Amino acid sequence: MAPGIPTALDRPHFIGIGGAGMSGIAKILAQRGAKVAGSDAKESGTAEALRELGATVHIGHAAGNLADDATSVVVSSAIRADNPELVRAAELDIPVVHRSDALASLMNGLRAIAVAGTHGKTTTTSMLAVALTEMGLDPSYAIGGDLAGPGTNALHGEGDIFVAEADESDRSFQKYDPQVAIVLNVELDHHANYASMDEIYESFETFARKIVPGGTLVINADQDGAIELTTRLRNDDLLNIVTYGDSAQADVRVHKITPRGLTSEVTVLLNGKFLTFTVSVPGAHYAHNAVAALAAGVALGLPAHNLASALGKYTGVKRRLQLKGEEQGVQVIDSYAHHPTEMTADLEAMRGATASDPSDSRLLVVFQPHLFSRTQELGKEMGEALALADASVVLDIYPAREDPIEGITSALIIDAAKAAGADVTAVSDASTVPDVIAGMSRPGDLVLTMGAGDVTDLGPKILARLADADK
Repeated sequence: MAPGIPTALDRPHFIGIGGAGMSGIAKILAQRGAKVAGSDAKESGTAEALRELGATVHIGHAAGNLADDATSVVVSSAIRADNPELVRAAELDIPVVHRSDALASLMNGLRAIAVAGTHGKTTTTSMLAVALTEMGLDPSYAIGGDLAGPGTNALHGEGDIFVAEADESDRSFQKYDPQVAIVLNVELDHHANYASMDEIYESFETFARKIVPGGTLVINADQDGAIELTTRLRNDDLLNIVTYGDSAQADVRVHKITPRGLTSEVTVLLNGKFLTFTVSVPGAHYAHNAVAALAAGVALGLPAHNLASALGKYTGVKRRLQLKGEEQGVQVIDSYAHHPTEMTADLEAMRGATASDPSDSRLLVVFQPHLFSRTQELGKEMGEALALADASVVLDIYPAREDPIEGITSALIIDAAKAAGADVTAVSDASTVPDVIAGMSRPGDLVLTMGAGDVTDLGPKILARLADADK
């Protein structure tokens, strides 16, 4: 199946084309035959990948980047009103299309699965994309991270299924009309856009009610926010609700999770029968993501046994507990976790992968807080999560799109971590981290670089420093 290209997206210009969400849409449009162009702040592998698909990618933002014959300018919520290309679009009367509207148009006419939740979206969407591909269904997908296998975050497939990561942060997930939706969890986050849990519940309710009539909501049976959302939606006669989790009342019940090093064996009770399959990433958190993916595929009419076997082919997403390498007996792993719940999940998963005797293997963390607003609201919980590590290094806050907030620094996290009994060190100069870690680590240790900012760049540098230590 090859859906057409909406007229407005025939010659689109993406501002911030290198971003995870934007680049995925741009790739799919280029693969469908659109004349794609865009700009980004810096050169990257993503920019080069887009060029290989025929896209024109400018580095830096300037009014002259926007072609006069562009049919639309695609933006995300992060693009500011004074961006010169956005200003130029207004002068040329070129329509501005939000990223979510562009993605919604790509899903038209296909059986869509939309994956939402405060954390776990990228992993779960990726698991489905890999499994459906393994089953020969040739799905289209748009994900917020690059799959470790194919090495891309998006693909136009010839099948009739489209799997998409649905972003709740700016309410843009309300634009989609999926046949199946997954809600992994509902928690307080994205503080710049949501003032309270009530606002978050209302937003998720709107998303769930956009599921096509007779469609299915797959939702966590264990997490408090998801339970509350389920309660609010139970009276919707047009919506099928399938719950999953450890709860005895779950429709798809997690019976047992058996850790096996950096993998897990998962047994679920589904439709009265036990089904066991392998998840090739560690930890209960990721096992539950796989069960959510299984439940969604079954809701779409796919055979459970085939899908479960195919899910075992998933080997990870870049930045989601991604092994970067090993030097001097020290493994370095990268994690995108930046919310306390996902930090705890990844730390527990890594703790389970270390040796039972802490004298043989320790968990060392390099954590970079992401956003001033998130640190202001959740800094205490971040610090408490770091108590799961044997020792941590905490960097300055990565601001991303935000301006500083007076009085909000990494000290909030460090103080909370120390109060929880954590061994934590503040490091403001990221360039010194490789030396700090080299001085702390010993053979058998796991080093986890954690955060949604540029802390990911430190993994290779730490490995290089460890390698130099042997010379």
